[in-house]
Amino acid sequence: MNGHAFMRPVAAVVAGAIFGFGLSLSGMIDPARVLGFLDLVSGNWDPSLAFVLGSAVAVAAPGVMLQRRMTKPFFDEQFYLPHKTAIDTRLLAGSAIFGAGWGLAGFCPGPAVSALSMGLPFVMLFVAAMAAGMILHDRFLERVLR
Repeated sequence: MNGHAFMRPVAAVVAGAIFGFGLSLSGMIDPARVLGFLDLVSGNWDPSLAFVLGSAVAVAAPGVMLQRRMTKPFFDEQFYLPHKTAIDTRLLAGSAIFGAGWGLAGFCPGPAVSALSMGLPFVMLFVAAMAAGMILHDRFLERVLR
């Protein structure tokens, strides 16, 4: 096994653990906090997640700038970046569905997977439904939408 083949999963586990810990530490896995952030109307707005989002951008920005200067990543032969950059109907519809799910449940995919560690039935049900939606799209709807 060459060093790259070994280091890719190690890097993925380390990055995933840091991401999950950060989500937990910031409160992003608490649906009540997320819903409080999204509630701009009732007067109970919780701005704390704006600082989480701002901090995430501040930490990620130097990494993006570094990536743009690199010819290839450390542990692979190429970068896997999206080729499609147009804002189209599918992107807008998917964004609206994602936002509706986030607003109704207080979870988006990363925090939901991190929240599985709590063992709550609501979280398990949400992740199962999310996975079912992804599978439904990839196995059936993607063929129809092409």
